[in-house]
Amino acid sequence: MKKDQSLSWNKAGLRRRAETVIKQRMLHRNPPLSNVSEALWLIHELQVHQLELELRNQVLQETRQQLEQRLKRYTDLYDFAPVGYATLARDGTIREINLAGATFLGLERTRLIGRRLASFISTDTSPIFNAFFDKMLVNVTKESCEVALALDGAPPCHLQLEGIGGTSGKGNGCRIAMVDISARKHMEHLAYHDALTLLPNRFLLVDRLQQAMAQVQRDNKRLAICCLDLDNFKPINDTYGHKWGDQVLIEVAQRLKECVRTGDTVARLGGDEFILLLGELTGIEECEQVIVRVLTALQAPFIVIDQPVQLKASLGITLYPDDNADPDTLLRHVDQAMYAAKQAGGHRYRWFDTGLDHRARDYRALLQEIRSGLESKEFRLYYQPKVDMRRGVVTGAEALIYWQHPQKGLLSPARFISAIDTSELACAVGQWVLNEALRQMTVWVAHGLHLPVSINLSGHYFLQADFITQLRTLLANYPTVPPDDLELEILETAILENMTEVSSLITGCQELGVSFALDDFGTGYSSLTYLKHLPVNLLKIDQSFVRDMLADADALAIVKGVIGLSAAFRCKVIAEGVETVEHGRQLLGLGCEFAQGYAIARPMLPEHIPGWVSGWASPDEWAA
Repeated sequence: MKKDQSLSWNKAGLRRRAETVIKQRMLHRNPPLSNVSEALWLIHELQVHQLELELRNQVLQETRQQLEQRLKRYTDLYDFAPVGYATLARDGTIREINLAGATFLGLERTRLIGRRLASFISTDTSPIFNAFFDKMLVNVTKESCEVALALDGAPPCHLQLEGIGGTSGKGNGCRIAMVDISARKHMEHLAYHDALTLLPNRFLLVDRLQQAMAQVQRDNKRLAICCLDLDNFKPINDTYGHKWGDQVLIEVAQRLKECVRTGDTVARLGGDEFILLLGELTGIEECEQVIVRVLTALQAPFIVIDQPVQLKASLGITLYPDDNADPDTLLRHVDQAMYAAKQAGGHRYRWFDTGLDHRARDYRALLQEIRSGLESKEFRLYYQPKVDMRRGVVTGAEALIYWQHPQKGLLSPARFISAIDTSELACAVGQWVLNEALRQMTVWVAHGLHLPVSINLSGHYFLQADFITQLRTLLANYPTVPPDDLELEILETAILENMTEVSSLITGCQELGVSFALDDFGTGYSSLTYLKHLPVNLLKIDQSFVRDMLADADALAIVKGVIGLSAAFRCKVIAEGVETVEHGRQLLGLGCEFAQGYAIARPMLPEHIPGWVSGWASPDEWAA
């Protein structure tokens, strides 16, 4: 330590002497030095000092360069980081912001300085941001939140904000980091929303349902849960393709949202099935007003490839807490009520009740049995002959599907056919009946029996987009059967809402040589309106009118009317349900010559048909 101090003192002394010598030289050109060695030593010391200064200057320059390089690296990291950084004043205005932050906000950095960050936040998340910012102004602790930006013409952007307040003192604001979480938010949205319509899906629906149930319990009000399924939507996909079917579903979703109130929920479960949650209801009437709006809104035509398409819906409804069940059970209840509306003809709504629950379970169980029976070949076609009463000849037979149930024995169509017609099994069963009937006709032809056969089709199967193609293929598979020996029947009530499409399909069948009949004629609501537009070959008078015509004047009047219409529209007419000879006699008097019913023959197995045909003779009363 003493040595260092001595050296420091000597250097200082030498420097003072050197300064004195320099001053003397300045004054006296060449002042004598005390001795030469002292002068040389002084010169050396000055050189050392100069070198020391130069080295120190070099070190300072290198240190400055390193600091500048570090500052540049930090500046580059700040400017080009994928994370947005901003410094805010206490009034929320932007003091500094990096390039990523400016990109998020959609403006150049220079234009952002002095702007309030809150002005870029969406109104939905603005309260969240305000609370986040207020906390940072009073706390130095780290805060975070998630917000959405509201930028004109820009895709949705969601940010996670991490911030920390400045040190206490007037004028200090906060520093904020911004991370783009739009991709994560999009994935979360997809997880809880239907990708096509953007409506809530089943996961979000159950959550909304639970919240709504809790809310009405607190407010002592009611919640309506409605299940909506579109009637005959499948033909749109089959006819125009799934692209246009999807467009129709999107428009359906939009119309449904316009029908409900703010705070209500419209969700899509998949396919053409939707759920409506109508909360805070004071009574049933308020719910039914919304349902009527929905049915009316869906009645307006949908435009598909410049063509108007009619679409209607069936709805099932239940009220909570009147129906005091859990969410899954409530959804099952409205699904059952919706199926009841479909079975009743569609384009209507049905309220759930406990009896409906039992009927719906029975219906589902029956469909499963039918499906199994079809796979196990438990179904058989029976044939009921049709005759010309005046000429006394057999003109054909109607194919009727019977079920040889393994436990319940032989079941008539009345026990199960209505369940098939309103289910997805209608197509599978319809295809089986057509194929089996043509196969049997081939057998009869091979044995020398020429017998036309009529087959009753469900409207659901007949309206399939590829029905004509299927029929053409089936006819080609059985070339020995003349196409004009096949007659297709469809219920009058099944075509009321698809007039144009049905007319086109009938024409297509007739071009293949197949004739067409309207079954149960007179049970619909617009017979005169549409009959002139349908190129049918035959009208079948519903058996309920024929059966009652001997004792009921109204039934007799309807029978007379249908016979008169057939003559006016130049098509044949046949009466089904002819149970007595007297029925036949009166029908002949009214001008109806063709008939089928128990007075002629009961349905029979195909192997019994040839013998019956060869031995049948009409009653003498019909020949008079």
